[in-house]
Amino acid sequence: MADDPKAPAREPGDLAQLFNQRANAGDVEGLVALYESGAVLAAGRVVATGHDEIRAFYANLLGRKSEFPAPETLEPVRNGDLALTFARLPNGALSVEVARAQPDGTWLWAIDQLKIAPPKD
Repeated sequence: MADDPKAPAREPGDLAQLFNQRANAGDVEGLVALYESGAVLAAGRVVATGHDEIRAFYANLLGRKSEFPAPETLEPVRNGDLALTFARLPNGALSVEVARAQPDGTWLWAIDQLKIAPPKD
């Protein structure tokens, strides 16, 4: 992946790094650009569908939080033009996404299950 934070994801594994860069830069539009137009984002009780709702979710989140530590990412699992991506956040929560190859060869998330809480001991 290029060091340009505005560059598109050329591989599904690039999406998490781009997310982290854009979130830390406060770039709501850059975050929205990581999703397909009809994507679904689930974060706890919040479900956002499509760019407008995802934009509103991230505008609210970035308005309340300014630091996003880099997650531990695992190698995506690919099957043709679909990939399952994973990130473990520093607090132990997991983020699991379905990415899809686009006609131009880039990758975007179609489904994002954000912050699955770690198991309690």
